[in-house]
Amino acid sequence: MRRPRAILLGLSLAFGAPPAHAQSIVTSAGPDDVDVTIYRAPGRSARTPLDLQWLNGYALISETRRIAIPAGESDIRFEGVAGGILPQSAIVTGFPDGIVERNRDAYLLSANSLIDRSLGRRVHLRRTSSATGAVTEQEAVIRSGADGALVLQTPEGFEALRCTGLRETPIFAQVPAGLSARPTLSVRTRSSRAIAATVTLSYLSSGFDWQANYVANLSADGTRVDLFAWVTLASSDETSFRNADTQAVAGRLNRERVDREEREEANLQLRCWPSLRTHHIPLQSSEPPEGDSRRRNMVMNSPVAVTSVGSEDIVLTGTRIPPPETLGDLKLYRIPEPVTVAANSQKQVAFLEQNGVAVRTLYRQRLDPEEDGSTQRATRVLVTRNRTEEGLGLPLPAGRVQLFALAGGRPILLGEGSLDDRAVGEDVEIVIGEAPGVISRIEDIAWGDDWQDHVLTVTNDSPAPVRYEAEFDVVEGDILRPRARLSRRNGRPLWAVTVPANGTATLRYRLVDSDD
Repeated sequence: MRRPRAILLGLSLAFGAPPAHAQSIVTSAGPDDVDVTIYRAPGRSARTPLDLQWLNGYALISETRRIAIPAGESDIRFEGVAGGILPQSAIVTGFPDGIVERNRDAYLLSANSLIDRSLGRRVHLRRTSSATGAVTEQEAVIRSGADGALVLQTPEGFEALRCTGLRETPIFAQVPAGLSARPTLSVRTRSSRAIAATVTLSYLSSGFDWQANYVANLSADGTRVDLFAWVTLASSDETSFRNADTQAVAGRLNRERVDREEREEANLQLRCWPSLRTHHIPLQSSEPPEGDSRRRNMVMNSPVAVTSVGSEDIVLTGTRIPPPETLGDLKLYRIPEPVTVAANSQKQVAFLEQNGVAVRTLYRQRLDPEEDGSTQRATRVLVTRNRTEEGLGLPLPAGRVQLFALAGGRPILLGEGSLDDRAVGEDVEIVIGEAPGVISRIEDIAWGDDWQDHVLTVTNDSPAPVRYEAEFDVVEGDILRPRARLSRRNGRPLWAVTVPANGTATLRYRLVDSDD
């Protein structure tokens, strides 16, 4: 007797079961040419790194396919589209007589969809003892959907999968109707004659994102940096787009959030309530070994013989991106040669190299003027202006920044910061992080019924003088009366001073409670 073959699954949504009334079916396995334009996640801060497991940007994908269309009515299946396709955004052109309808009736084969479509059906249940390796097999009927505990009925009664303390794998004899092995969109068309047509399919897809990554090497005197940057493209989709003409768009696009409808969960979540006979047996993990960076299916330890993980491999190319193109308020960065936007991966392409950019280093703090006795570290900030005079003068997309300096002939990481989108002519400020060598301390020195005198002392342990700035958060009802003249920034009193090398600077001020 032949045993049923275990079905290994992919994990995502697909669209397009062939309608029953179509006279013929034509399948296009993949695009001949593809163009991928990636938009950043609208709500993600430049300080937040890309997370392959949760990419909230999107892509506009445009495919060209050569399709042989028979005479009469036919169903055209576009295989190999993005798993995150938003079907309501799809535009199909090139059919001589147009299209009749689009379909998204089938789902991609996944742990969840397989369980849901097999409700009430028999499966082959294989159990393996963790202690002895002994294998037992029997028939079972699925009695619950994929949301929650997976309940099976066997001759012994009802039980939840993976609650016996054994490794359990349900094996399905066939794929239920309406499930597809690849992300698919289908359209129904009519043609007056058989013809070979060049068809263009364009659509939006979730599960993409991008950002810039900057590397800044600080000169020995701290006045200039050599700036180098990558554009990092990321995809968490299960479909790869090979040799794609690829672009990235910077700027904030006015677009409503549209989630992928009826999206299947990435992993089947199981719940169980073990009895006393299994409480001492650890739950078998369905996660892949740490360090495995390839998307794959796994059979061992998986409740339905399936799991999937993303790759965080970064592929470096020798391509350099030319200056951006202006699209209204947006900037378009074109990668000048085709690249592969691979499934579940990141790719980096060089786009900027500016040496000798003039910078100033400031040390900043926001202080409570009533603080007493505590020591606080200042924050290091690199400041420049995006002009040719400073060595820049080109749009800078948002991204993360790493600052290095040479020590003993080797690069040393000084800190990490971030950069928001900056147009030509704008001030550029990059917050690098705390500076352990520049610290401040506020102390009470005198007080009365409605006033207090304080002294702010700033210490610099560097062999060179530093520029220091302190903003005071003065609460409503208090009046700050400094001994030195202060300016203002962001509506707050600002003290700016140069702290000498290995020295200190002080500010005395009185804080008056005007409500008394």
